[in-house]
Amino acid sequence: MDGGPRVPEQRRAGSAPVAETGPLRFGVLGPVRAWRGEEALHTGSPQQRALLAALLLREGRTATAAELIDALWGSEPPSQALAAVRTYASRLRKVLDPGVLVSESGGYAVRGLGEGALDLVTAQDLAAEAEKARGAGDLGHARELLNQALALWDGEVLAGVPGPYAEAQRARLEEWRLGLLETRLDLDLEQGCHAEAVSELTALTAAHPLRERLRELLMLALYRSGRQAEALAVYADTRRLLAEELGVDPRPGLSELQQRILRADPSLAEPASPLAEPTSSPVRPAQLPASVPDFTGRASFVSELTEVLSSASESEGRVMAVSALAGIGGVGKTTLAVHVAHRARSAFPDGQLYVDLQGAGPRPAEPETVLGSFLRALGTADASVPDSLEERAALYRSVLDGRRVLVLLDNAKDAAQVRPLLPGTEGCAALVTSRVRMLDLAGAHLVDLDVMSPEEALALFTKIVGEERVAAERESALDVVAACGFLPLAIRIAASRLAARRTWTVSVLAAKLADERRRLDELQAGDLAVKATFELGYGQLEPPQARAFRLLGLADGPDISLAAAAAVLDLPPEDTEDLLESLVDTSLLESAAPGRYRFHDLVRLYARACAERDEQPPCEREAAMSRLLDFYLATTAGVYAIERPGDRLVDDLEPTEHPGLRFTEAAAALDWLYTEAAPLLACVRQSAGTERLRRGVDLLWAARDLAESGANSHQYETTAMAMCEATQAAGDVHAEGRARTTLTGVLLVSGRIQQAEEEARLAMECAIAAGDSTAASWAAQDRGLIALHQHRYADGKVFFDRAIDGFRAAANGLCEATALCNLSRAYMGMGNIAKAIEFAQHGLAVHVEVGSTMRLANGHYALGVALTKADRHAEALNQFSEALTIFTDHRQRLWEGTTHFRISEAHIAACRPAQAAQHAEQALALGCIGGDRTRGSVLTLLGRALAALGQADRARACWREALNLYEQNGAEEAREVRALLSPATAA
Repeated sequence: MDGGPRVPEQRRAGSAPVAETGPLRFGVLGPVRAWRGEEALHTGSPQQRALLAALLLREGRTATAAELIDALWGSEPPSQALAAVRTYASRLRKVLDPGVLVSESGGYAVRGLGEGALDLVTAQDLAAEAEKARGAGDLGHARELLNQALALWDGEVLAGVPGPYAEAQRARLEEWRLGLLETRLDLDLEQGCHAEAVSELTALTAAHPLRERLRELLMLALYRSGRQAEALAVYADTRRLLAEELGVDPRPGLSELQQRILRADPSLAEPASPLAEPTSSPVRPAQLPASVPDFTGRASFVSELTEVLSSASESEGRVMAVSALAGIGGVGKTTLAVHVAHRARSAFPDGQLYVDLQGAGPRPAEPETVLGSFLRALGTADASVPDSLEERAALYRSVLDGRRVLVLLDNAKDAAQVRPLLPGTEGCAALVTSRVRMLDLAGAHLVDLDVMSPEEALALFTKIVGEERVAAERESALDVVAACGFLPLAIRIAASRLAARRTWTVSVLAAKLADERRRLDELQAGDLAVKATFELGYGQLEPPQARAFRLLGLADGPDISLAAAAAVLDLPPEDTEDLLESLVDTSLLESAAPGRYRFHDLVRLYARACAERDEQPPCEREAAMSRLLDFYLATTAGVYAIERPGDRLVDDLEPTEHPGLRFTEAAAALDWLYTEAAPLLACVRQSAGTERLRRGVDLLWAARDLAESGANSHQYETTAMAMCEATQAAGDVHAEGRARTTLTGVLLVSGRIQQAEEEARLAMECAIAAGDSTAASWAAQDRGLIALHQHRYADGKVFFDRAIDGFRAAANGLCEATALCNLSRAYMGMGNIAKAIEFAQHGLAVHVEVGSTMRLANGHYALGVALTKADRHAEALNQFSEALTIFTDHRQRLWEGTTHFRISEAHIAACRPAQAAQHAEQALALGCIGGDRTRGSVLTLLGRALAALGQADRARACWREALNLYEQNGAEEAREVRALLSPATAA
């Protein structure tokens, strides 16, 4: 960064006279331009601009007439060169402010410019500040400053300016820009942004094939992205190119990097610096639940655990501490862990993460779901969260690298659930609670937590009840804690019950617990002991609280929103909030976040037992779950309608009595849908085997964005499979047809065509048998898509025609438009490109007519594909650009990636391999509709682009990976890739 050109005199000369319309500004990092305020000034002919550029770049010094003539014309000036220079200067003086262009000693100079008047000077300042920031270790700020500097370039430097001086300056400033860009990319890799850098580096190495530093950075970025074969292929391409073009070998640094990659040098695997956001401070989560104010005892455990956790933040930074607490339910594992975490939080200034892993319940939290939540809490955007568990775990460790973060993993099922959630980096620590001892959690500090000692139990009881009341009846107090088995949660509930009843004495409570038959029923070991302990708290609730406790426990989701809880209880939100907050005060409910509540899994089971025993009449339980399902279905249908105006599916869903929430903005609607994904899908699953089955299936159908976005595809698929089984078992062909339609959709998204074909066939049979024209039309659409994947284009046309007829009969304009766009692809496959364009244009027009929002992107996408096939590449790219903007706005990450793939196809067809490679890299980074099959297509296309750029080894690496994916899926495209590899292999 320190090698950049300087223009110091321009800055030191003081402020120029300012016209009423604003100060003068000049640009040379692009066309030579001038502005007064926001008004663009006319800078004259190319030679006149060349004169202005020469003066601006003279660093405020005077340029003689001879120097200016040489700058403009070189060794062969015209006969009237001096007169021409004077004319140009006179014209510029009239345009510029007085005193800016001065005559001096037979020459000219530009003086008196204000701060920031020349874009080059601004770029120099930003580069110098970036160098200082980098030296101080503030890599994020340095990267931001360099991005600001690079953004000042606006095309070719001194564009259109003639003369040898301008030519020399163009070369000099372009070299400086590339140096700044290399430094910025180096910072990207230092901060762990290797995956994002691959796309840019691919394009840059294509544009500057002999620039070895760019090749070196690309090799490192590919290696850190898990693409070792491609990284080595870049080196092979570079060595061959340098030998052919220059007759030299790669420089030692590049050769050394190749050897380190071959050795899988551990120092290459991770960046040296932490991942940091360039424009803001890192997010510091503070997710620890509140520590109880009356925490008592456990002194030895508190000291031991605090010491272990604090060791992770020692100056040497060589410890990643893991402590695992084990014990029966109700023994106080969570209370102790939260207390210790708060005591140790000062040693973890970068934040604290918390999650209830629900290990004791029937559906333990999935590690990939937890990692998604953690990544978002640490500042990762939704669109940047990968799909797979392995990728999320890797990104999670990268984000935590260099930070000091404490992770509290509560109520774990086993070590396998915990391992992906461990930070794995120095300076961090994890505290785990579980019912089982995690002997197979390598390196963990294991703690077995037993019940309290009698002294600790009495101290806890006293803190809650009050010193005066306990001192008066000490023996009775000892009887109470003994009857509670010294189990902390049982003691806390019993003591809170006593504290809430001022007319009771301690001996009254002791007498209630003295009955052995009652006590054995209430205070036993294991799970029954926990249930008995919860019974004490439940008995303290007022009738409205108890009803809320019972009914809310019926829902399966990991948590519940205030609005959903209000639907369950059939109460206004204000009254619901009062009840829920009162339950939080009794510790029978937890506040997961503002407006969200959750049960401990054992409390939920106990609440359900209470509902079965106490909720009268029994039909109220079914009514509560029906209201919850209605709430989700009505709200989700509203979200669907906002995203797809003109789609009549919402009119054909099962009716609901609850109105649901209403949204006026698409962003808020999508926020709700993705936030509620887990409880919503849980509600769908709970409808199986009940009279709510059809509504549950319709809710799943209306929530199909959860599958198409890629964010919740796995949960959606497992739910769809469960509903297919439930509808088949119930003998409800109407619901089964719709359930199989939802499963078909998610299988198509993931590229499992054979499975999708079977489900779509069954969906159509069920829909026809049930007389469900809506599901039949959707099934026909899906079967048409499957036919396209299988290259059965005539069959696809038949299915799409059938779908179009059905959608038209139902006046479903949006779905008709989608089917028309798909019909375009069928015609394209049959070789009728004109018809393909015609139907794609027709589909797009219908999308516009019905006011489509998100699905309008599919119209632009389909037209872009058809135009690409017709070699109308510029028009195709315009359509893809429109589609990409809409998909991005609506968080359809997989469709974003698929559109980048199509853009890459258009560029390769137009013989622009560098741009094709860049967009193919974007598609790989985002993922695509169609799963591994489409990924294989992207890799094949990327290989073609790289081969056209002369990067043959890297191209072969891409083709080999594509072939492996195709062979795993039995795809016909494998033949094409073998043909691409065959001549190269023979060579």
